[in-house]
Amino acid sequence: MHAWQVDDFGHYHDAMQWRETDRPTPSGSDVLVKVDAIGLNFPDILMIAGKYQVRPPLPFVPGTELMGTVVERGPESDLNEDDRVMAMSGVGAFAEYCVAPSGARFRVPDGMSDEDAAAFQMIYQTSYFGLAVRANLQPGEVLLVHGGAGGVGTSAIQLGKALGAIVIATAGTDAKMEVCRQCGADHVINYGTDDFVAAVKDFTNGNGADVVYDPVGGDVFDKSTKCIAWNGRILVIGFTSGRIPDIRTNRILLKNMSVVGLHWGAYRIHEPHLIEEAQETLYGYYDDGKIKPVIFNEYALSDLSEALDAIEQRLSYGKIVVKPQI
Repeated sequence: MHAWQVDDFGHYHDAMQWRETDRPTPSGSDVLVKVDAIGLNFPDILMIAGKYQVRPPLPFVPGTELMGTVVERGPESDLNEDDRVMAMSGVGAFAEYCVAPSGARFRVPDGMSDEDAAAFQMIYQTSYFGLAVRANLQPGEVLLVHGGAGGVGTSAIQLGKALGAIVIATAGTDAKMEVCRQCGADHVINYGTDDFVAAVKDFTNGNGADVVYDPVGGDVFDKSTKCIAWNGRILVIGFTSGRIPDIRTNRILLKNMSVVGLHWGAYRIHEPHLIEEAQETLYGYYDDGKIKPVIFNEYALSDLSEALDAIEQRLSYGKIVVKPQI
């Protein structure tokens, strides 16, 4: 099979090589799938560069999220050949075939497209655990979503509305602001031209946001502490700005606020049953039309660097899907 392989950590333009590799063999409850579609994520870029919290041993095939068709079963697997599955593979998705590990895959429901399935698991699981489990978002509360046009941002807006919240989103261009509105945001702020702190206070009559969903970090986190409501919760999702922020604990005390971290992948180790329960809930929202992945574009696997450029250069919105068969 062909796959993108990384021999040394670095920028994806230099670090990835398209080459012929051995097709992996599933063991235990794992299955081998023919990759039909791949969902790209910002952490893919970090992992290739060796800057992610997980550093796989070299050489490795990057890519964390995929949808595929089972072609070979491990001896303990309960799946059948030709079953459609979505999976968080950890590594290995940027290839024609990939092992879908047990505990990190789900059958794709009838009626869900390959593209939606490839883009579904990471963003909606992340946002569901952040909003419903960690922040305990309640109906009628105000949710502020930063980076609202991104993959996790669009999912957070949709799930915020599904959970009954009033949603404010921030985005950097008029086009991305429109994406936020189409996802259901009640109010959208252009962070490039407007002071989102003042805008949030104005929209909430000075009360601030009850929950802040922050995948950006850096200055965005710092400013969010100034527009958080009494008893508010700031969700630390990630640091796409590149700077991991600090916070003075007196701010936490004065606002009676909580700073809540989310490491979704760790639930697979500590409380895997919650992931399975969340997936069923998310399938229900999908069937009801409350959530649906926003797909920016589809690329061929041979054009992977171009697809990653769209993420790194902040040209994309929602999710990018890559297909080996294009």
